[in-house]
Amino acid sequence: MSIAKRAFGCYEGQAVEAYTLTNSVGASVTILTCGGILNRILVPDRNGVLGDVVCGFDTMEDYIADAGSYTGALIGRYGNRIGGGGFSINGVFYPIRNNEGGVCHLHGGVVGFNRKIWAAEPQEGEGEDRLVLTLFSPDGEEGYPGNLNVKVTYTFDDASALTIQYEAVSDRDTVLNMTNHAYFNLNGYDGGSVMEQELYLDADRYDAVDELLLPIGDPVPVDGTPFDFRTMHPIAVPFDHSFVLNGEIGCYRKAGEAYDPASGRTLTLYTDMPAVQLYTGVFMDGATKFKGGVPQRRLHAFCLETQYSPNTPNRPTMPSCLLRAGERYHTKTTFAFGVRASAL
Repeated sequence: MSIAKRAFGCYEGQAVEAYTLTNSVGASVTILTCGGILNRILVPDRNGVLGDVVCGFDTMEDYIADAGSYTGALIGRYGNRIGGGGFSINGVFYPIRNNEGGVCHLHGGVVGFNRKIWAAEPQEGEGEDRLVLTLFSPDGEEGYPGNLNVKVTYTFDDASALTIQYEAVSDRDTVLNMTNHAYFNLNGYDGGSVMEQELYLDADRYDAVDELLLPIGDPVPVDGTPFDFRTMHPIAVPFDHSFVLNGEIGCYRKAGEAYDPASGRTLTLYTDMPAVQLYTGVFMDGATKFKGGVPQRRLHAFCLETQYSPNTPNRPTMPSCLLRAGERYHTKTTFAFGVRASAL
């Protein structure tokens, strides 16, 4: 396999680089050092034609202009929303910055991991390449306690599987919930609505939400609702909800699968995280055009953000996202791309 590097503009006076990992069949993944953004994912359709299945922009200026969409970026310290203005650890309340309408903390705050320049180390290998990104988040950043050292490793292999491993260590007890905000369209980022693309999620429960998109109480059953994706079927309607994944927490397992009948492309999701946020581009209507001048359109893509459930620091009945001082945070998610020869 091989890794190519090129310049991709600047962000706040710092140079941004793009690294492209290419496998033996010509499929590739391009990652930016700004925000660890997944800029391009080229994978073949059922006819062997490569297509770019992730939304993104041609320039750093366009990413800056549309930063509120978090397109393709690494998210931290906390993916999703935290309500109540903060959280308590060991009896101490930590206020954090409410960057969503002044009432919610979203995706790490005003300056999250998506707005950082990450140090990059490319590692070429037999059968797979890696890009190792590292970042230091100081104590008190956006209100979070603890000096945090973060490492994210992107691995792309000859089977066209993209694996993201998240690691971190803090010197104080803190909360942590990292994810990636890639917007997928298996018919190509210019392929129109994803409502006809099919989805399976191994989830018996989901979080009902209020007007702030914060969970209401404990998760509820998917039975008899449009949230039941335990049998693969078209997405059909908009979503911006968290699903509680079945299986043992911390156990790396198959969590879902997506399929595009038009192109034959598939995406199989594996993770060790307890939940996944399904977002279908409900608010995707920005003025900034995607790569090649493709307009943004509502319901143009779907996100599968593996994570702890929303507002977990304030929900004692949910799996804890508490990271103790000196302990190692380590999670893994894989997006494995493939094809079906024909519709089943």
